[in-house]
Amino acid sequence: MLKTGTKAPDFTLPDQNGQARSLQDYRGQKVILYFYPKDMTSGCTKQACAFGELYPQFRKKGAIVLGVSKDSVSSHKKFEEKYGLPFILLSDEEKEVIQAYDVWKEKNNYGKKTMGVVRSTYLIDEEGIIVKAFSNVKAAENPGKMLEEL
Repeated sequence: MLKTGTKAPDFTLPDQNGQARSLQDYRGQKVILYFYPKDMTSGCTKQACAFGELYPQFRKKGAIVLGVSKDSVSSHKKFEEKYGLPFILLSDEEKEVIQAYDVWKEKNNYGKKTMGVVRSTYLIDEEGIIVKAFSNVKAAENPGKMLEEL
């Protein structure tokens, strides 16, 4: 994980509509930047839907939510449409941002070691500084805890 108090690495990635989005675009707002393994899977769906349900409260507190995975733009679009997600999903197929935020790690799945995205969330302030960093978060609990952090 990147350390709190450090500048969040800037990036530009396509969203679920193919539009380029940069962290710089959200300067002046708090950003909940969460990394998740895969669209349409049980844990990721719970997490995304919980962020979606709480999204109006995040907005009231001056924050936006950005979800990042290595899924394609078209996969993100299907995920957004199926669950009515009101926030931005970013596609990082090359894993550049995933690696820059240090969430690409060795995982142990039933004794088998593989590389993958460790479910992680960063709270970035209006100036682009990481103020909170959480690794190995629980999918269903993470959105509520992030709302409390604001």
